[in-house]
Amino acid sequence: MSYLAPGSPENVALAQHVNGRLRAESRIIAARAFLFRAIGAGAFAALAGIGVGAASYGYAYMSQYESAAERIASAMQAALSDVTLKTKGEVTLTDNTLKLEGAPKGNGVPTPTQAQLGQDAAPASKAPVNTTFTVFKQVPYMDGQIVSGWNFRANEDKPFQQYCYFSRRSNEPKGQVEIKIDLAMDGKVLPQPVKSDVNLAILASNCVWFDGKSL
Repeated sequence: MSYLAPGSPENVALAQHVNGRLRAESRIIAARAFLFRAIGAGAFAALAGIGVGAASYGYAYMSQYESAAERIASAMQAALSDVTLKTKGEVTLTDNTLKLEGAPKGNGVPTPTQAQLGQDAAPASKAPVNTTFTVFKQVPYMDGQIVSGWNFRANEDKPFQQYCYFSRRSNEPKGQVEIKIDLAMDGKVLPQPVKSDVNLAILASNCVWFDGKSL
């Protein structure tokens, strides 16, 4: 219950005071809200900055190691390109030993490795296996080649058999066909066929024999 008459100066002053108080409180509330929003925006900006900084540091850190790895790889590649590797070993065949060291010696006959000789290979019958290997020499001749073959036993330095033949491939309607003419055996020219225009002696002059001579 008001003791002041409506519209009286006292009532007007009271209303103005109340309105001023409400406006002041509303400004305080607005200021607090702005303060909270500013704090939130600042915290967001700070966290974003920290995240960007951490990402940049991580990228720089990884790039540093990648660059170091690339430099190490380049250095190793350069070092290996100037290195000459030499191998030395022994391959045991039955009671004999083949020594491998550098390039083939003697007549330049390549020595097969143990894997190439396949010592563990055996037939299903378990029968004894004799190991031999062949060295081929090719000489280009006309549209083909003269092929000389040297058959070696695994424990011998000289071939136990030599042969020579002329080989040529031709394209036929049904496919590629290989023509083979036997020329000589163990340094001796084979008999000349009666009905043949091929001179075996001329072709056999291009055969390559072990030690350069007939056995």
